[in-house]
Amino acid sequence: MNKTALVPVAEGSEEIELVTIIDVLRRAGVAVTVASANGDGTLQISASWGTKMVADTTLEDCVGNHYDLIALPGGLPGSEHLAEHPLLDTMLRDQAAQGKLFAAICAAPALVLASKGLLLDKTATCHPNFQQSLQANVVDGAARVVVDGNCITSQGPATALDFALELVEQLCGVVKREEVAAPMVLTTTPTAYY
Repeated sequence: MNKTALVPVAEGSEEIELVTIIDVLRRAGVAVTVASANGDGTLQISASWGTKMVADTTLEDCVGNHYDLIALPGGLPGSEHLAEHPLLDTMLRDQAAQGKLFAAICAAPALVLASKGLLLDKTATCHPNFQQSLQANVVDGAARVVVDGNCITSQGPATALDFALELVEQLCGVVKREEVAAPMVLTTTPTAYY
């Protein structure tokens, strides 16, 4: 059975992070649902640097579905919009409570996960601009990707590929990670710090 992932997006989500998460997970055979958190039913977003992107569905249409992973791109004001969405709040809290994987990169660990108290018992990282205010048990400012139990966090656009490959490993195992990474001409040494 295929693994499933939900990737919520909003106006101002960071495009490198967003596309990298979706692309790498799909290369691994993960069934990815990209869900607009716009709140007005529109599927198109304008990403943080103006790139137009179209979601598969709305976040409202995802309520009641179960996902093996919820992965949040960062960016501003995208992370702020995701933090304000009441349905996403409930979905993230349920995901964490059930011990399922949840992940965020860039500003999203600080503005979304930490704002909901989901990092209080976790080691995490985020974009350097938010590390001083990151409310986590331990802030690892040196790590590009941090895995703590069912939570995966990362620093920003340049770490998006490491982050996405770690998501593949957590969902599908290290062999699948290597299968995805090798054709991309990557050095496939582990990038996460446990």
